[in-house]
Amino acid sequence: MEISAAGRLEVRITAADVGKRVSVRRLSEAGAAGEKFTDTVGVLTSWDKGVLLITRKSGESVRVPESALVAGKVVPPAPARRRGPAATYAELARAASRAWRPVESEWLGDWELRAAAGFTRRANSVLPLGDPGLPLDAALTAVRGWYAARGLPAYVQTATGAAGTQELLCGELERRGWVREVSAEVWTGALAPVADRAEGAGVVLAREADEAWLARYQRKGVSEVALRVLGGGPSVWFATVPGADGNAPAAIGRCVVDGRWASFAAVEVDPAVRRRGLATAVMAALARRALDEGASAAWLQVETDNARARALYAGMGFAAHHAYHHYREPADAGTDR
Repeated sequence: MEISAAGRLEVRITAADVGKRVSVRRLSEAGAAGEKFTDTVGVLTSWDKGVLLITRKSGESVRVPESALVAGKVVPPAPARRRGPAATYAELARAASRAWRPVESEWLGDWELRAAAGFTRRANSVLPLGDPGLPLDAALTAVRGWYAARGLPAYVQTATGAAGTQELLCGELERRGWVREVSAEVWTGALAPVADRAEGAGVVLAREADEAWLARYQRKGVSEVALRVLGGGPSVWFATVPGADGNAPAAIGRCVVDGRWASFAAVEVDPAVRRRGLATAVMAALARRALDEGASAAWLQVETDNARARALYAGMGFAAHHAYHHYREPADAGTDR
């Protein structure tokens, strides 16, 4: 923390520093054993009515009463990741959008409004890629109206933790009562090491998701809309490891090849045959096909509490690039203020 020449901690941030990355120390507890302090590092997303709102890299919002503030300073941006392929947030966000296309979309300035009859939040949320062309309250009102006309709740997908992400928008949404329901991470890695893993283990690749693939897919009752989303993308491949005795497949996966990028999704394994390398085999087979089509880098999405998947992907050389979140509209029907 910032220390003056007299050896005292100082608060060297003001409301004018909203939007900057800061490090603050606040008094969290005072008692007979002495004072206890808590340090927080993140983007200062608001300073309003005596309360600082700081958004951490993970997307967690921390409220710090001004009265508890002991020290604070502006700090440099987090060091750039050195592991994995170089990529900006905007590049990955656009690649992710192309790999999971909605049935219907419309642009509000640089915000893409996406709908697919409620099949996954990714295909039924706003992807803000810049300025909506309206003041934020007006833009959110338009968003809520667009989704209400389709019988859907309004969601806004945001990102945190990398250069160019949307900590400020997260803070503004929370101030207006929007609720963060889901958070996950986007991980990136080089494609060749994935392709060099275990041999195919009988992996069958196809351009369409057949009945066998869908029998293993985690989302049951897949509709025609869902099939359109699953089959959408620049170059889509489905992988299947046949099950024994004609049962549902032992493992499946999906990959979309898009220029230098290959995305992995829906990698699922029959619980009865886990820990046999089938997920690795599926990804390796898909990676080899993606390399053949000219891709060199890969990305995937993983939930923060999925320890099994995170260990698998880390072992393949993937690492977190940024976090993303889905904010749901407030329950009330009032204005977004």
